[in-house]
Amino acid sequence: MIYKTRYSSPLGKITICSDGTNLIGLWLENQKYFASIIQEEMIENNTLEIFKKTKNWLDRYFAGERPKISELQLAPIGSNFRQEVWKILCKIPYGQVTTYGDIAKKIAQRRGVAKMSAQAIGGAVGHNPISIIIPCHRVIGTNGNLTGYAGGIETKSKLLQHEGVNMVRK
Repeated sequence: MIYKTRYSSPLGKITICSDGTNLIGLWLENQKYFASIIQEEMIENNTLEIFKKTKNWLDRYFAGERPKISELQLAPIGSNFRQEVWKILCKIPYGQVTTYGDIAKKIAQRRGVAKMSAQAIGGAVGHNPISIIIPCHRVIGTNGNLTGYAGGIETKSKLLQHEGVNMVRK
């Protein structure tokens, strides 16, 4: 069974999804690819321990704290390639950003290949099913542009500003 609950954030309503133990989804209302990984009906349940922990994590995050991703049991659903990209996203520190190209270089190096497509990385980043917590908003274009965010560029900008990223271009 797949369970869901809702959370009211400064960015709007968020739907949180679990398999009963692990967090498998977290989407902003009207987010692109909203719940696209879920193949069955989600049943409302506001009492799961993982939901309590996730809501506490989000409360602290939006209050300006920097909770650790490792506090939550995450089990995002996706291909091995996407899992690899999402693990890299989890290592981007608060207040910092990286580029799609930088992630592509890391994966190419790990796989022992000369090159990896930054567009493929963009697809994996864009399909991140656990927004905010797996910080896909910390990935920007090579030229510093706030490209691609399933929750919208304005939301991406707000998250980065909230985390103290200097948004002024040099």
